[in-house]
Amino acid sequence: MNGCEWDDETGEIKGFNQYGFNGEDFLAVDLNTLTWTAPKSQAVITKRMWDAEKARLEHNKNYYIYKCPDWLKKYVHHGRSYLQRTESPSVSLLQKTPSSVVICHATGFYPDRAEIFWRKDGEEIHEGVEKGEILMNNDGTFQMSAELNISSIQPADWRRYDCVFHLSDAEDDIIVTLDKSVIRTNWASSPKIPVAVVAGGVAAFLLLGVAVIVGVFWLRKYNGFQQVDGEE
Repeated sequence: MNGCEWDDETGEIKGFNQYGFNGEDFLAVDLNTLTWTAPKSQAVITKRMWDAEKARLEHNKNYYIYKCPDWLKKYVHHGRSYLQRTESPSVSLLQKTPSSVVICHATGFYPDRAEIFWRKDGEEIHEGVEKGEILMNNDGTFQMSAELNISSIQPADWRRYDCVFHLSDAEDDIIVTLDKSVIRTNWASSPKIPVAVVAGGVAAFLLLGVAVIVGVFWLRKYNGFQQVDGEE
């Protein structure tokens, strides 16, 4: 394992190049003394051989103290606009059935330093509230949710509750009031059939019945006047 670390506040740089064997440390370079350290006795022979390779040690020092941090700084500079971006989410109230909990769901935000909670009369509440974990979306943004048990809340008191989403470094919070008109559901009420349609259907059924009866009588009458073979 090898690489470098750069503290952009203090400017401190650390380089490392180390080896392991069977899950344990085996050899690591000390860039201050330009020697190898061997925490295991089995690595002592290799340490002595590598300590004699002065050119390799100088190369390690030049790479991990100068080249590696220089590349790291360039990567951070080019990716700063992406790493430090802020994206606000869409916040929705969801409910599976009329009697189930109301879910406040936020998705599409970045970074993941965010908080979501329910309030009553402007004060955060914890009773009847269950928060979910922050999850990553396929596009690199995040989502999270908080459930509110409404079984003991009277319909007249719904508007006293609201869901608040807070994103780190964002100027304003997103607040959604508990209101049936904004809740998204996956159930549908029974369709209402217009009275005119029902009346028309009944009338059509009665007409069909009359037509059938007339047809039966007509067939019986027709068959009754047919001439029978052998009779005059």
